Amino acid sequence: MNIILGLLLSFVVLQGSVFEEKKWEKGQTYLTFLKKNKLPLSLYYEIDDKDKELTEDLYTGINYQISYDSKKNIEQVLIPINDELQIHIMKYKKYIFEIIPIIYEKRRHSCRIKINNSPYADIKEKTGSSLLAIEFANAFKNSLNFKNDLRKNDTLVIIYERKYRAGKLFGGPKILACMIEVKEKRHSIYLHTNERYYDERGKQLERFLFKPPVVNFHITSNFTKRRYHPILGRYRAHSGVDFGAKYGAPIYASGSGKIIEARRSQSFGNVIKIRHEDGYVTLYAHQKKFANGIKLGKWVNKGQLIGYVGTTGRSTGPHLHFSIYKNGRAINPLHAIEIKSKKLSGKSYLAFKKLKRSYDKEINTIIEKNILPVKYEKFIYYSSNSQYLKTPSDTYFAKKIIFN
Repeated sequence: MNIILGLLLSFVVLQGSVFEEKKWEKGQTYLTFLKKNKLPLSLYYEIDDKDKELTEDLYTGINYQISYDSKKNIEQVLIPINDELQIHIMKYKKYIFEIIPIIYEKRRHSCRIKINNSPYADIKEKTGSSLLAIEFANAFKNSLNFKNDLRKNDTLVIIYERKYRAGKLFGGPKILACMIEVKEKRHSIYLHTNERYYDERGKQLERFLFKPPVVNFHITSNFTKRRYHPILGRYRAHSGVDFGAKYGAPIYASGSGKIIEARRSQSFGNVIKIRHEDGYVTLYAHQKKFANGIKLGKWVNKGQLIGYVGTTGRSTGPHLHFSIYKNGRAINPLHAIEIKSKKLSGKSYLAFKKLKRSYDKEINTIIEKNILPVKYEKFIYYSSNSQYLKTPSDTYFAKKIIFN
Protein backbone atom coordinates (compact mmCIF):
# COMPACT_ATOMS: atom_id res chain seq x y z
CA MET A 1 0.00 0.00 0.00
CA ASN A 2 2.83 2.40 0.91
CA ILE A 3 4.59 1.68 -2.38
CA ILE A 4 1.43 2.35 -4.39
CA LEU A 5 0.86 5.58 -2.45
CA GLY A 6 4.49 6.53 -3.09
CA LEU A 7 4.08 5.94 -6.81
CA LEU A 8 0.95 8.08 -6.95
CA LEU A 9 2.55 10.87 -4.94
CA SER A 10 5.68 10.78 -7.10
CA PHE A 11 3.53 11.03 -10.23
CA VAL A 12 1.67 14.07 -8.90
CA VAL A 13 4.93 15.78 -7.93
CA LEU A 14 6.59 14.95 -11.24
CA GLN A 15 3.89 16.63 -13.32
CA GLY A 16 5.48 20.00 -12.55
CA SER A 17 9.03 18.72 -12.67
CA VAL A 18 11.83 20.05 -14.83
CA PHE A 19 14.17 17.41 -16.27
CA GLU A 20 17.77 17.97 -17.25
CA GLU A 21 20.15 15.55 -18.93
CA LYS A 22 23.80 16.13 -18.10
CA LYS A 23 27.18 14.54 -18.71
CA TRP A 24 29.33 13.20 -15.89
CA GLU A 25 32.24 15.59 -15.56
CA LYS A 26 35.89 14.64 -15.76
CA GLY A 27 37.35 13.98 -12.31
CA GLN A 28 33.92 13.98 -10.66
CA THR A 29 33.28 11.26 -8.07
CA TYR A 30 29.96 10.20 -6.60
CA LEU A 31 30.88 11.96 -3.34
CA THR A 32 31.79 15.23 -5.06
CA PHE A 33 28.53 14.98 -7.03
CA LEU A 34 26.56 14.77 -3.77
CA LYS A 35 28.45 17.73 -2.31
CA LYS A 36 28.07 19.84 -5.45
CA ASN A 37 24.31 19.25 -5.56
CA LYS A 38 23.85 19.69 -1.79
CA LEU A 39 22.53 16.15 -1.37
CA PRO A 40 23.05 14.36 1.99
CA LEU A 41 26.42 12.60 2.20
CA SER A 42 24.63 9.75 3.97
CA LEU A 43 23.59 8.73 0.43
CA TYR A 44 27.15 7.43 0.25
CA TYR A 45 28.32 6.77 3.80
CA GLU A 46 25.22 4.83 4.90
CA ILE A 47 24.86 2.53 1.90
CA ASP A 48 26.47 -0.92 2.02
CA ASP A 49 29.97 -1.72 0.79
CA LYS A 50 28.87 -3.40 -2.45
CA ASP A 51 26.86 -0.34 -3.46
CA LYS A 52 29.82 1.90 -2.56
CA GLU A 53 31.96 -0.12 -4.96
CA LEU A 54 29.43 0.45 -7.74
CA THR A 55 29.77 4.22 -7.32
CA GLU A 56 33.45 3.81 -8.27
CA ASP A 57 32.39 2.65 -11.75
CA LEU A 58 30.99 6.04 -12.77
CA TYR A 59 33.10 7.46 -15.58
CA THR A 60 33.51 10.64 -17.57
CA GLY A 61 30.90 11.30 -20.26
CA ILE A 62 27.95 9.17 -19.12
CA ASN A 63 24.54 10.78 -19.58
CA TYR A 64 22.54 11.08 -16.37
CA GLN A 65 19.31 12.86 -15.48
CA ILE A 66 18.06 15.09 -12.69
CA SER A 67 14.52 16.25 -12.05
CA TYR A 68 13.82 19.45 -10.09
CA ASP A 69 10.69 20.83 -8.47
CA SER A 70 9.44 24.38 -8.98
CA LYS A 71 11.88 25.63 -6.33
CA LYS A 72 14.84 23.97 -8.09
CA ASN A 73 15.16 21.33 -5.38
CA ILE A 74 16.30 17.93 -6.63
CA GLU A 75 13.48 15.37 -6.73
CA GLN A 76 15.15 12.45 -8.51
CA VAL A 77 18.48 11.46 -10.04
CA LEU A 78 19.25 8.56 -12.41
CA ILE A 79 22.91 7.69 -12.97
CA PRO A 80 23.71 4.62 -15.14
CA ILE A 81 26.34 2.27 -13.69
CA ASN A 82 26.42 -0.08 -16.68
CA ASP A 83 23.97 -1.04 -19.43
CA GLU A 84 21.80 -3.01 -16.98
CA LEU A 85 21.63 -1.04 -13.72
CA GLN A 86 21.51 2.54 -12.54
CA ILE A 87 21.68 4.53 -9.31
CA HIS A 88 18.32 6.03 -8.35
CA ILE A 89 18.19 8.87 -5.80
CA MET A 90 14.70 10.03 -4.93
CA LYS A 91 13.14 12.39 -2.40
CA TYR A 92 10.32 10.39 -0.81
CA LYS A 93 9.75 12.05 2.58
CA LYS A 94 13.54 11.83 2.89
CA TYR A 95 16.16 11.08 0.23
CA ILE A 96 16.57 7.42 -0.62
CA PHE A 97 19.22 5.48 -2.54
CA GLU A 98 18.59 2.34 -4.58
CA ILE A 99 20.01 0.37 -7.47
CA ILE A 100 17.35 -0.27 -10.11
CA PRO A 101 17.28 -1.94 -13.55
CA ILE A 102 17.47 0.05 -16.77
CA ILE A 103 14.38 -0.74 -18.84
CA TYR A 104 15.30 -1.40 -22.47
CA GLU A 105 14.50 -3.56 -25.46
CA LYS A 106 16.88 -5.47 -27.70
CA ARG A 107 16.60 -5.25 -31.48
CA ARG A 108 18.40 -7.40 -33.99
CA HIS A 109 19.85 -5.78 -37.11
CA SER A 110 21.69 -7.00 -40.18
CA CYS A 111 23.14 -5.47 -43.32
CA ARG A 112 25.33 -5.90 -46.37
CA ILE A 113 27.96 -3.29 -47.19
CA LYS A 114 30.23 -3.07 -50.25
CA ILE A 115 33.76 -1.94 -49.51
CA ASN A 116 34.63 1.44 -50.98
CA ASN A 117 37.36 2.73 -48.65
CA SER A 118 37.88 0.38 -45.68
CA PRO A 119 35.62 -1.74 -43.45
CA TYR A 120 35.92 0.78 -40.61
CA ALA A 121 35.21 3.86 -42.75
CA ASP A 122 32.39 2.24 -44.71
CA ILE A 123 30.59 0.76 -41.67
CA LYS A 124 30.84 4.09 -39.83
CA GLU A 125 29.54 6.00 -42.86
CA LYS A 126 26.67 3.63 -43.66
CA THR A 127 25.44 2.92 -40.10
CA GLY A 128 26.56 6.05 -38.25
CA SER A 129 28.11 3.92 -35.49
CA SER A 130 31.86 4.15 -34.94
CA LEU A 131 31.62 1.51 -32.18
CA LEU A 132 30.12 -1.04 -34.58
CA ALA A 133 32.96 -0.26 -37.01
CA ILE A 134 35.53 -0.76 -34.23
CA GLU A 135 33.97 -4.05 -33.12
CA PHE A 136 34.01 -5.39 -36.69
CA ALA A 137 37.63 -4.38 -37.26
CA ASN A 138 38.69 -5.92 -33.94
CA ALA A 139 36.91 -9.18 -34.76
CA PHE A 140 39.27 -9.78 -37.73
CA LYS A 141 42.27 -8.00 -36.24
CA ASN A 142 44.38 -11.12 -35.74
CA SER A 143 43.33 -13.05 -38.83
CA LEU A 144 43.08 -10.65 -41.79
CA ASN A 145 45.12 -7.76 -43.14
CA PHE A 146 42.49 -5.36 -44.44
CA LYS A 147 45.10 -2.94 -45.76
CA ASN A 148 46.75 -5.36 -48.16
CA ASP A 149 44.10 -8.02 -48.81
CA LEU A 150 40.88 -6.10 -49.47
CA ARG A 151 39.70 -4.93 -52.89
CA LYS A 152 37.09 -2.37 -53.79
CA ASN A 153 33.54 -3.82 -53.99
CA ASP A 154 34.36 -6.75 -51.71
CA THR A 155 31.31 -7.53 -49.54
CA LEU A 156 30.90 -7.61 -45.78
CA VAL A 157 27.86 -8.68 -43.75
CA ILE A 158 27.10 -7.95 -40.10
CA ILE A 159 24.39 -9.45 -37.88
CA TYR A 160 24.26 -7.57 -34.61
CA GLU A 161 22.16 -6.53 -31.64
CA ARG A 162 21.41 -3.06 -30.23
CA LYS A 163 19.67 -1.89 -27.07
CA TYR A 164 17.01 0.84 -27.10
CA ARG A 165 15.62 2.93 -24.31
CA ALA A 166 12.43 4.87 -25.15
CA GLY A 167 13.36 4.67 -28.84
CA LYS A 168 16.94 5.83 -28.34
CA LEU A 169 20.09 3.78 -28.73
CA PHE A 170 22.20 3.15 -25.66
CA GLY A 171 25.08 0.86 -24.86
CA GLY A 172 27.44 -0.64 -27.40
CA PRO A 173 26.58 -2.95 -30.33
CA LYS A 174 26.94 -6.71 -29.92
CA ILE A 175 28.05 -8.54 -33.07
CA LEU A 176 26.39 -11.96 -33.35
CA ALA A 177 28.01 -12.98 -36.63
CA CYS A 178 29.93 -11.26 -39.40
CA MET A 179 31.48 -12.13 -42.74
CA ILE A 180 33.84 -10.44 -45.16
CA GLU A 181 34.86 -11.52 -48.66
CA VAL A 182 38.55 -11.21 -49.42
CA LYS A 183 39.69 -12.17 -52.93
CA GLU A 184 36.36 -14.01 -53.44
CA LYS A 185 36.90 -16.10 -50.30
CA ARG A 186 34.59 -15.76 -47.31
CA HIS A 187 35.91 -15.27 -43.78
CA SER A 188 33.32 -15.51 -41.01
CA ILE A 189 33.18 -15.07 -37.23
CA TYR A 190 30.41 -16.30 -34.92
CA LEU A 191 29.39 -15.54 -31.34
CA HIS A 192 28.80 -18.88 -29.60
CA THR A 193 26.42 -19.43 -26.67
CA ASN A 194 29.36 -19.09 -24.24
CA GLU A 195 29.72 -15.43 -25.35
CA ARG A 196 33.01 -16.10 -27.14
CA TYR A 197 33.89 -15.69 -30.80
CA TYR A 198 34.98 -18.51 -33.11
CA ASP A 199 36.02 -18.84 -36.74
CA GLU A 200 34.58 -21.26 -39.32
CA ARG A 201 36.61 -24.17 -37.88
CA GLY A 202 35.39 -23.62 -34.34
CA LYS A 203 38.67 -22.10 -33.19
CA GLN A 204 38.38 -19.45 -30.48
CA LEU A 205 39.70 -16.11 -31.60
CA GLU A 206 42.24 -14.13 -29.60
CA ARG A 207 40.20 -10.96 -29.50
CA PHE A 208 41.92 -9.65 -26.36
CA LEU A 209 45.60 -9.79 -25.47
CA PHE A 210 45.59 -9.29 -21.70
CA LYS A 211 47.40 -11.52 -19.24
CA PRO A 212 46.29 -12.38 -15.67
CA PRO A 213 47.44 -9.64 -13.27
CA VAL A 214 48.39 -12.09 -10.50
CA VAL A 215 49.72 -15.65 -10.29
CA ASN A 216 48.70 -18.48 -7.93
CA PHE A 217 45.24 -17.03 -7.44
CA HIS A 218 41.74 -18.35 -6.81
CA ILE A 219 38.56 -16.55 -7.84
CA THR A 220 36.50 -15.36 -4.88
CA SER A 221 33.89 -13.33 -6.75
CA ASN A 222 32.82 -13.42 -10.40
CA PHE A 223 31.72 -10.73 -12.83
CA THR A 224 28.03 -9.86 -13.14
CA LYS A 225 26.21 -6.83 -14.56
CA ARG A 226 22.89 -7.56 -12.93
CA ARG A 227 21.78 -9.99 -10.24
CA TYR A 228 18.75 -9.82 -7.96
CA HIS A 229 19.49 -10.73 -4.35
CA PRO A 230 16.32 -12.50 -3.08
CA ILE A 231 17.19 -12.13 0.61
CA LEU A 232 18.23 -8.47 0.50
CA GLY A 233 15.46 -7.69 -2.00
CA ARG A 234 17.67 -5.56 -4.19
CA TYR A 235 19.85 -5.66 -7.30
CA ARG A 236 23.58 -6.31 -7.25
CA ALA A 237 26.39 -5.95 -9.76
CA HIS A 238 30.09 -6.73 -9.71
CA SER A 239 32.02 -4.98 -12.45
CA GLY A 240 35.13 -7.12 -12.16
CA VAL A 241 36.63 -10.33 -10.82
CA ASP A 242 38.12 -10.73 -7.36
CA PHE A 243 41.35 -12.73 -7.33
CA GLY A 244 42.16 -14.14 -3.90
CA ALA A 245 45.94 -14.16 -3.34
CA LYS A 246 48.51 -13.90 -0.56
CA TYR A 247 48.91 -10.56 1.15
CA GLY A 248 51.77 -8.72 -0.55
CA ALA A 249 51.72 -10.91 -3.70
CA PRO A 250 52.94 -9.00 -6.79
CA ILE A 251 50.43 -7.41 -9.19
CA TYR A 252 51.41 -7.08 -12.85
CA ALA A 253 50.08 -4.83 -15.61
CA SER A 254 47.71 -6.94 -17.71
CA GLY A 255 48.69 -5.03 -20.84
CA SER A 256 50.90 -2.19 -21.96
CA GLY A 257 49.50 1.30 -21.51
CA LYS A 258 49.49 4.62 -19.69
CA ILE A 259 48.52 5.00 -16.02
CA ILE A 260 45.53 7.36 -15.86
CA GLU A 261 44.83 6.89 -12.13
CA ALA A 262 47.05 5.99 -9.17
CA ARG A 263 45.30 7.14 -6.02
CA ARG A 264 43.60 6.29 -2.74
CA SER A 265 39.86 5.65 -3.04
CA GLN A 266 37.16 5.35 -0.36
CA SER A 267 35.94 1.96 -1.61
CA PHE A 268 38.77 0.57 -3.74
CA GLY A 269 41.63 1.66 -1.48
CA ASN A 270 44.88 1.97 -3.42
CA VAL A 271 43.72 1.74 -7.03
CA ILE A 272 45.43 1.99 -10.42
CA LYS A 273 43.81 2.45 -13.83
CA ILE A 274 45.73 1.84 -17.07
CA ARG A 275 44.55 2.99 -20.52
CA HIS A 276 45.40 0.59 -23.36
CA GLU A 277 44.84 0.71 -27.10
CA ASP A 278 41.45 0.24 -28.78
CA GLY A 279 39.49 1.87 -25.94
CA TYR A 280 40.44 -0.57 -23.16
CA VAL A 281 41.06 0.37 -19.52
CA THR A 282 42.13 -2.01 -16.73
CA LEU A 283 41.61 -1.37 -13.01
CA TYR A 284 43.53 -2.87 -10.06
CA ALA A 285 42.00 -2.22 -6.59
CA HIS A 286 42.61 -2.82 -2.85
CA GLN A 287 46.39 -2.81 -3.28
CA LYS A 288 48.67 -2.82 -0.25
CA LYS A 289 50.90 -0.29 -2.01
CA PHE A 290 52.13 0.67 -5.45
CA ALA A 291 55.48 -0.52 -6.81
CA ASN A 292 58.38 1.95 -6.89
CA GLY A 293 58.08 4.51 -9.68
CA ILE A 294 54.39 3.82 -10.36
CA LYS A 295 52.55 7.13 -10.71
CA LEU A 296 50.01 9.04 -12.79
CA GLY A 297 51.05 9.46 -16.43
CA LYS A 298 53.71 6.72 -16.43
CA TRP A 299 53.83 4.22 -19.30
CA VAL A 300 53.98 0.56 -18.21
CA ASN A 301 54.60 -2.59 -20.21
CA LYS A 302 52.56 -5.79 -20.09
CA GLY A 303 53.81 -7.94 -17.23
CA GLN A 304 55.49 -5.03 -15.42
CA LEU A 305 55.21 -4.96 -11.61
CA ILE A 306 52.77 -2.20 -10.57
CA GLY A 307 51.78 -3.06 -6.98
CA TYR A 308 51.10 -5.62 -4.28
CA VAL A 309 47.95 -7.46 -3.17
CA GLY A 310 46.39 -5.89 -0.09
CA THR A 311 43.12 -5.21 1.66
CA THR A 312 42.85 -1.40 1.55
CA GLY A 313 39.52 0.36 1.11
CA ARG A 314 36.36 -1.60 1.81
CA SER A 315 37.76 -5.11 1.75
CA THR A 316 37.20 -8.14 3.98
CA GLY A 317 40.53 -9.80 3.17
CA PRO A 318 43.55 -9.72 0.85
CA HIS A 319 42.52 -9.86 -2.78
CA LEU A 320 42.77 -7.98 -6.08
CA HIS A 321 39.60 -6.54 -7.58
CA PHE A 322 40.36 -6.51 -11.32
CA SER A 323 38.14 -4.86 -13.96
CA ILE A 324 38.41 -4.37 -17.71
CA TYR A 325 36.46 -1.64 -19.50
CA LYS A 326 35.87 -1.32 -23.24
CA ASN A 327 34.83 2.20 -24.29
CA GLY A 328 33.66 2.80 -20.71
CA ARG A 329 31.66 -0.44 -20.53
CA ALA A 330 32.69 -3.11 -18.03
CA ILE A 331 33.34 -6.49 -19.68
CA ASN A 332 34.01 -9.88 -18.11
CA PRO A 333 37.77 -10.07 -17.42
CA LEU A 334 37.69 -13.87 -17.62
CA HIS A 335 36.73 -13.56 -21.28
CA ALA A 336 39.47 -11.05 -21.92
CA ILE A 337 42.60 -12.54 -20.35
CA GLU A 338 42.62 -15.92 -22.09
CA ILE A 339 45.50 -15.62 -24.53
CA LYS A 340 45.73 -19.24 -25.64
CA SER A 341 43.23 -20.11 -28.36
CA LYS A 342 40.89 -23.01 -27.74
CA LYS A 343 39.17 -25.22 -30.27
CA LEU A 344 35.71 -26.62 -29.64
CA SER A 345 35.21 -30.38 -29.50
CA GLY A 346 32.53 -32.96 -28.74
CA LYS A 347 29.01 -31.72 -27.97
CA SER A 348 30.20 -28.11 -27.86
CA TYR A 349 31.49 -28.37 -31.42
CA LEU A 350 28.24 -30.00 -32.65
CA ALA A 351 26.23 -27.18 -31.06
CA PHE A 352 28.54 -24.64 -32.71
CA LYS A 353 28.14 -26.28 -36.14
CA LYS A 354 24.35 -26.01 -35.80
CA LEU A 355 24.64 -22.34 -34.83
CA LYS A 356 27.07 -21.72 -37.70
CA ARG A 357 24.72 -23.26 -40.28
CA SER A 358 21.91 -21.00 -39.08
CA TYR A 359 24.07 -17.86 -39.31
CA ASP A 360 25.48 -18.87 -42.71
CA LYS A 361 21.95 -19.28 -44.04
CA GLU A 362 21.04 -15.84 -42.70
CA ILE A 363 24.18 -14.29 -44.23
CA ASN A 364 23.29 -15.77 -47.64
CA THR A 365 19.76 -14.32 -47.37
CA ILE A 366 21.14 -10.87 -46.49
CA ILE A 367 23.39 -10.97 -49.58
CA GLU A 368 20.64 -12.27 -51.89
CA LYS A 369 18.11 -9.66 -50.73
CA ASN A 370 20.79 -6.96 -50.59
CA ILE A 371 19.70 -5.77 -47.14
CA LEU A 372 21.25 -2.34 -46.72
CA PRO A 373 22.28 -0.74 -43.41
CA VAL A 374 20.14 1.71 -41.46
CA LYS A 375 21.90 4.92 -40.53
CA TYR A 376 21.22 5.77 -36.93
CA GLU A 377 20.86 9.12 -35.30
CA LYS A 378 23.61 10.43 -33.04
CA PHE A 379 24.84 7.63 -30.80
CA ILE A 380 23.72 7.99 -27.18
CA TYR A 381 25.85 6.01 -24.75
CA TYR A 382 24.10 4.71 -21.60
CA SER A 383 21.50 7.46 -21.82
CA SER A 384 18.65 7.29 -19.34
CA ASN A 385 15.37 8.75 -20.55
CA SER A 386 13.07 11.05 -18.62
CA GLN A 387 10.13 8.77 -19.43
CA TYR A 388 11.47 6.47 -16.74
CA LEU A 389 10.87 9.22 -14.19
CA LYS A 390 7.56 10.46 -15.53
CA THR A 391 5.68 7.17 -15.85
CA PRO A 392 4.71 5.49 -12.57
CA SER A 393 4.38 2.05 -14.20
CA ASP A 394 8.02 2.29 -15.28
CA THR A 395 9.34 3.39 -11.90
CA TYR A 396 10.84 0.49 -10.01
CA PHE A 397 10.97 0.67 -6.21
CA ALA A 398 13.42 -1.77 -4.65
CA LYS A 399 13.78 -2.14 -0.88
CA LYS A 400 14.51 1.41 0.26
CA ILE A 401 17.07 2.80 2.67
CA ILE A 402 15.82 5.99 4.34
CA PHE A 403 18.40 8.64 5.20
CA ASN A 404 18.45 11.62 7.52
